[in-house]
Amino acid sequence: MQEVRHYLQFKDFDREEYEYLFARTRWIKDRFKRYEPYQPLNDRTLAMVFEKHSTRTRVSFEAGMNQLGGSVITLMTRDTQLGRGEPIEDVARVITRMVDIVMIRTFEHEIIERFAAHSRVPVINGLTDEYHPCQILGDIFTYIEQRGSISGKTVAWIGDSNNVCHTWMQAAKIFDFNFHVASPPGYELEPERGESYESAHLELFNDPMEAARDADLVTTDVWTSMGFEDETSERRQDFADFCVDAEMMAAAKPDALFMHCLPAHRGEEVEAEVIDGPQSVVWDEAENRLHTQKALLEYLLLGKVKI
Repeated sequence: MQEVRHYLQFKDFDREEYEYLFARTRWIKDRFKRYEPYQPLNDRTLAMVFEKHSTRTRVSFEAGMNQLGGSVITLMTRDTQLGRGEPIEDVARVITRMVDIVMIRTFEHEIIERFAAHSRVPVINGLTDEYHPCQILGDIFTYIEQRGSISGKTVAWIGDSNNVCHTWMQAAKIFDFNFHVASPPGYELEPERGESYESAHLELFNDPMEAARDADLVTTDVWTSMGFEDETSERRQDFADFCVDAEMMAAAKPDALFMHCLPAHRGEEVEAEVIDGPQSVVWDEAENRLHTQKALLEYLLLGKVKI
């Protein structure tokens, strides 16, 4: 029996596997743009389990699986026995006897690890409090599509050291680029996390302008992630100097790109003139979630495909 592969963190794949995934993404996206059907996952079923609300993750996975010829079952925890306290291990044992692949969007990363440990099929992390690998998969593909190789480049993260930030750090090691992180006091990366992601690729800044200086890519996220809504007012004060504006983008390289995983709050973590401006690729970035995740679904279910 072939070993089941999961995608729970960005570091679960190596550089060669990502190069393959990006090649498949280009091929799949090209077919999509030419309205040429490609349905290798006929009679395969994806189960999506949501403990956290979603727009882009839900639409991109559901549309992607349908476009590949498969079907989708969407489960909200409040509508299932999970919401009534059924052990996650039991849910994994049952669901994965009925479907071919599972995507989970949840809170603690431990939840998805426990599910995967008892799963008979591949499990994809659609987002946890610690990591968001599918987002960075789409982000890096978008950079490569727009500017070429990301190796040796500098990515500046402005804001909270959250799950997206953690995942960028894993990507920096795999793709050999520099990762600058600027966060307000009290929201910095934990020292042990920086060590585990190799300080050779990571540099921490107190001043967001310095972090953005000469960067090839400037990226950010909302100041208040899901689960921290009670801190919204306090965070608006603490992050007041960490808004990506035109001055900050001017400190980056002239051809620097701006990314945001969305949803965005104009006037908070980013000014409208930046996210709606010529350096922004947020809409390509959002669309590429669809194409990279289709390549991911194909890879986890079929392995390497020769066309």
